[in-house]
Parts: sequence; C-alpha cells; structure tokens
Amino acid sequence: MDEGDSGSNVNRGCELSVMSGCFYLDHVGDVLLTRNQHGLSWKCLDSSDCEGTTCLGIGSWENIETEIKFSDIYAVEFDSYGLVHSPKLGLGHAKECFRKRLLTTQQMYRFTVHGFQTSPKEPCLWKLAAFTFGHMDLQTCQSWMDQLNYTLIKEVERPRNLLVFVHPKSGKASGLKIWETVSKIFLRAKVNTKVIVTERAGHAFDVMASIQNKELYSYDGIIAVGGDGFFNEVLNGYLLSRLKVPLPPSPSDSFSTVQSRGSSSVPESGDALHESDQKEHFPLLHDSVQEVMNFRTVNGSCQGTEDSDHPFSGERPRFGLIPAGSTDAIVICTTGARDPVTSALHIILGRKLFLDAMQVVRWKTTPTSAIEPFIRYAASFAGYGFYGDVISESEKYRWMGPKRYDYVGTKIFLKHRSYEAEVMFEEAENAKALPHTRSKTWPFRSTTRTEKIPCRAKCSICNSKAEDGNSIRAAPNSCQEKTRWCRTKGRFLSIGAAVMSNRNERAPDGLVVDAHLSDGFLHLILIKDCSRPKYLWHLTELAKKGGEPLNFEFVEYHKTRAFTFTSIGEAESVWNLDGEIFEAHHLSAQVLRGLIPLFASGPEV
Repeated sequence: MDEGDSGSNVNRGCELSVMSGCFYLDHVGDVLLTRNQHGLSWKCLDSSDCEGTTCLGIGSWENIETEIKFSDIYAVEFDSYGLVHSPKLGLGHAKECFRKRLLTTQQMYRFTVHGFQTSPKEPCLWKLAAFTFGHMDLQTCQSWMDQLNYTLIKEVERPRNLLVFVHPKSGKASGLKIWETVSKIFLRAKVNTKVIVTERAGHAFDVMASIQNKELYSYDGIIAVGGDGFFNEVLNGYLLSRLKVPLPPSPSDSFSTVQSRGSSSVPESGDALHESDQKEHFPLLHDSVQEVMNFRTVNGSCQGTEDSDHPFSGERPRFGLIPAGSTDAIVICTTGARDPVTSALHIILGRKLFLDAMQVVRWKTTPTSAIEPFIRYAASFAGYGFYGDVISESEKYRWMGPKRYDYVGTKIFLKHRSYEAEVMFEEAENAKALPHTRSKTWPFRSTTRTEKIPCRAKCSICNSKAEDGNSIRAAPNSCQEKTRWCRTKGRFLSIGAAVMSNRNERAPDGLVVDAHLSDGFLHLILIKDCSRPKYLWHLTELAKKGGEPLNFEFVEYHKTRAFTFTSIGEAESVWNLDGEIFEAHHLSAQVLRGLIPLFASGPEV
C-alpha cells in the first residue's frame, strides 16, 4: 500500500454513506475495504494473496471471509502502530518468496474489527473472529474506527450495563472459571458488568427479590452463569415479587365431585400392571374463578388482588444464561450450542427472543396439610416420579458432579417405582397432540405419525400472534365456554410437563422434538406403569437422535395450556422444577406465553 493513499473514498449519494479504501488485511494482503449500510466487505487486490491456507500444496478457501455484518460485530479497537503479517501463501508462491527473501511482516497503524464466524457443519457454534486492517496513515485508521464505532452505537437492543450472577459450584464447579474467560469479551465490547459471585444456596434469589426496581432497571439485562437450576433461582427471585397474574385452577373438591360421576374403563389384556385409568371431558367450572384471582407475595404465598391487565410493576428486563451446569438444556434449546462464548456473544450483540414460562402452584404439601397456595416458575421442565426421584436422590451424590445423574438414574430405573395420581389438563382446540393409539401390528408401538416442525431461529410458530392478542394470558379460564378439561387417573412411572424441547447431550432431540420456545403450550407426558423392558425401550428412544420416545401405548402425550395434579396413593414422589426439588400433594400449572425476554436468537437448524 502506498503511503500517499488516503484509503477513503466516500459516496454520499446513499442514505448511509458508502466508504471504501485500500488497506492491508493481516495474514491476507492488500484489500479494497468497503463500508455500506449492512456491514464491511473486502476484496483482495492481488489474487495471489488470496490463495487460502494450504496443506501439502492443496489450497483451501474454507476459512477466508470477505465480509461481516454490523450485527455480527461486537467491538472495533485501535491497535496503534505495529506489525501486520503477509498472506498465508500457497506452496508455489512460498518458494518464490523464500528465493527472493521477501519480508514476512511490516509495520503500520492498525485497527481490529471483532466479530464471530460460523461453519456450515456447526452453524450454531459461534467462534471469535478478528480482522486487523493496517494503513500507513494514522488519521485514516482513526477515521474509519470512529465511523465504525458510531455505527455500532446505533445498533439497537445491545446492552451497556449488566448484572451478572456467577454460581461458582455449578456443574463441575467451573462457573467462576467460565466467567473469567468470557468476561474479556464483555470488556472488549465495552459492556459494564456488576458481578455477584453467590456464596450460598438462594443467594441470587434473595438479591433479585430485594433489589429495588430503580436499581434493577438501570441494568440492560440480568445474566446467570450456571446451570438450568441457577437460572430458575434468578428468574424466581425476579418474578415472585413482581409478576401479577391470576393463578391456574386448583384440583378443588368441586372438580373431584364432577369427576366421580365417571366410570372406570376396563383394562385391556396385557395391561395387568395398570390400575384403572379414567378419562372424562367436561367444561371448566365457574366455581373455580374465585380461587384463581389470588396473587402471591415475595415468599411465594398468595394474598390480595391486582389488576391482571398490568401484570408487572415495571418493564421486563432481558435475561441471559451462560452455560456452566450439568445439562444446560435451556442454552442448547435457545442458542443451539452448549458453548459459553456463543452465549456471551448472543448477549453482547443484543439478540432477543421470548420464552414461555410455567407458573406452578402448590396448593397442598401433604394430604393432611391446609390449602396454602405457594408459587414457583419453571422455564424448561417440571417432572414427577422418575424425574423427581432422580433429582432428590442425586442430592446425596453432589460430590460426583454431573456423573451423579447417570448413577442415580440407573438406581431409580432398577427400583421401578410407580405412583398413583390423578391428572387433569385443559384440552386445547388447535393442538394436534393426541394420545397415541395402540397399533394393530406392534404390541407396544403406535403407527400414528405427525409432522414435526422443530423450533429454530426466526420461528414462524413462536412469532405468530396469540389468538387472544396478548402474549401473557390474562386468565386461564377467561373463555370457559370454549374450554374442556380431561382427566386421566392411574399409576404412573413419571409425569412430565415440558415448556421447551429440553434438548441435551443425553437426549439429542429432547423430550418433545417439536416443542417450541414461545407457542403458548405445555407438553404433558404421562408414562403409565409398565414393565422394565418397555420403560427401558422408551428411555433408549429418548437417547437416540431421531428416536420416537412418545410412540408407545403406555405413553400419553398432550399439548395443553394448563393442568392439575393430585397424588392419590400412599407413596409420593417430589417434583423436579428445572433441576430444583419441589414438594407438592396438590399442584396446578399454567403456561405464560412469551413471559421471559432472553438474550438469544434460537437454534440454526
């Protein structure tokens, strides 16, 4: 590059001026750099500089980038005066250079554009990328850097101040180490962070519950560095003291009276292990309206009433999650990769989507306890039976780290416990998820097949407008004449309610492959009591890519907006809410569509 080349050529005929100039791109060579309204692009001025990397003389163009969008740039830095390196040469060109003893480096004024790259094989994994441009004129470099930083400032939705909670003992006790790694990216992007390293269980909950709204809303987002359970703690600390919505119907005596009029179905041959299963359809009773209008205080108990048209006492901050847990299902479902750097870049670049949340209400802890509503929220999953036993038993083996779930899961599977329960769920008119029917050719499988559309970035299902026009349902029984409730009763190995697919390393497709992040549905999965081989088959399908874990006659699957649960046996399990233990004898739950704004863009499928 000539020293006299100013490196700037501005076309002011466009709404956003187009700049172009000659620069030296580190490890590439002389390029024509252009800035337009979408981002930066460059073109090699010497074709021999763009041969790409080589291996045994074989050229590769795979790693050569020629453009980057402003939406993918998180920082631009001035690197002062220093070395820039010559191109990565092809084998033939390298021999010529060595013969002529050409220099491999030279000094220039430099600025670096920081962004990320993806590959076709792993589109969800974002890797840090840096492009250093050199020029002999200091003013030219400074001018370009100022223009680029001005453009980045105008990028909307990007955070500038964040409150960060770090769980040092999450997963493999690597939470603090992971934050130390990604904090450098936040620093480079000039994002201010107030970091709180938790010192005990419930620390993050207490901070979020007690923080004043004035301070809370001075932050552009709340970040959790940990696992799904830690995210649940942060989320509940925020929601329990601020969210005001009507509660879902309880499994009240009036419901039980109507249900008792039904008759039990006769078990089919081969179902000797099953208790009598009951299922009925009836409208949601108006008697429950007075019960659902109670609200909760910070400790989760309920009292008083509020205007349901204004569910929050202020604006909703955006939440973020950097994975450091045992399964990290929320991160995998929302970014597509279990990678701290990828999650950090989603946060810094201001990516945004909305998550459904499940409001879970415990009405009674034990059969003899008084009715005292107690609320918690779950962002991914609530499970009873097998799931509850695993999370409860695994508390004894925390010293094993994430491996404890494999060990305890095997123990619980061998014990093969089942629990008597009664489950009622709201029948959704536009939900196509029906109980699988028995196949005529296979004794345990169903021939029913439905089209499965997984959730992805820019998902049309999640972005569709809710039928009632509200992202958060005003009341679960606001359209009682159109709602029907179904009941199923019997012995169950597990009862699960998924808010999202819950993909993880043990279940690559998740519990429900086509569960969406913000469609306003819960996915109720009831595993009836069956033999160990049958249940093992189900679990094997769950662990397979492309498996059919719901395609069994002992599995009931329903898409619903709300359900209730009552334990009716002597033995009881506990509930697993996003990895946290929750005891309940009577319980009800409802989905709140799009409740949680999250720094993420969805998985690239």
